Amino acid sequence: MGVIRRLTLTTLLLGLFALSGCVGIGPRTVGIDRFDYTGALADSWKQQMLINMVKMRYGDTLVFLDVASIISGYTLETGVNVYGEIASPGRGDTFAGLNTRGTFTDRPTITYMPLSGEKFARSLMKPLPPPAILSLIQAGYPIDLVLRLCVHSVNGVRNRYGGAARARSADPEFYPLLERLRRIQDSGAIALKIQKTNEMELIKMSFSGKVDKSVEEDKLFVRKTLGLAPVDAEFKVVYGSIAKDDGEIAMLSRSMLEILIDLASYIEVPAMHVEEKQVNPTMPEEIEQGVPVPPLINIHSSANKPEDAFIAVPYQNYWFWIDKHDLRSKSFFSFLMFIFSLTETGGKEGAPIITVPAG
Repeated sequence: MGVIRRLTLTTLLLGLFALSGCVGIGPRTVGIDRFDYTGALADSWKQQMLINMVKMRYGDTLVFLDVASIISGYTLETGVNVYGEIASPGRGDTFAGLNTRGTFTDRPTITYMPLSGEKFARSLMKPLPPPAILSLIQAGYPIDLVLRLCVHSVNGVRNRYGGAARARSADPEFYPLLERLRRIQDSGAIALKIQKTNEMELIKMSFSGKVDKSVEEDKLFVRKTLGLAPVDAEFKVVYGSIAKDDGEIAMLSRSMLEILIDLASYIEVPAMHVEEKQVNPTMPEEIEQGVPVPPLINIHSSANKPEDAFIAVPYQNYWFWIDKHDLRSKSFFSFLMFIFSLTETGGKEGAPIITVPAG
């Protein structure tokens, strides 16, 4: 009877163990999965953007692949098999045994979708609308950074451009104009207003507010450089190369494709690749009042994989990377994500979908 009691107790304990395997594991994975997948998606986006910039520098084909969905599936199976025999005295042996098994499966399914088609191509080539550019300024992004990145010219004052076919340096007035605009922005004297009439947006910029004497001089410099009226309080902002009168600010904005081309021109390419005619040499740095103009971004190249890289990608047997200690370049590269979202990256309709079981 003692053996029977022990077998009954063992069976009860094993049954409780088996039932514990029925507790849901899904809720406990949400926090971990969301954190891990968010980090992985961010890293993959940075790698994809950097490799496409490098390819563009070398005249290679661009490919953008979007992660359309992630379905994470888990399976937990447990089982217990208890067996034994109780024999009568003198008629055999009494024995007991058990088998346990458990299986845990993590099998995510990731769906990729190439960004392609006419609509996507047009979205890359379509200039950023002035309201989007001004929204970035209104949100607090430095006006000098936004204009260096997003516009070809403001009222005919031209920005630098690194495209190989039409590379040029900035006009002498451009960087002093940005410096004055930045000081005016920091003083809080730049105000933006959007009016909607008949489904059209009318954007106005004004230089108002009480400021000190130095900022007043900056405002006069900006008005004179852009050819604006000296007394008007508000100026209409439009898309274009040249303003039609002194009450208008014409911004010739860039497309996302032009932004990437310009940024790619800052990449430090290996000298051997330049000698082999694989790529054009990097444009010389610009000098303003005897001081070099800082590049928008620093992207280095080396034969060996860097150890301290914010992001690094291999191409043509070299590594191209951004230093993790270069806070300016890191912040600017992350800022690209917001700029990219300003373009309508449609064109997914009819594109092939690639679903990969990642488990």
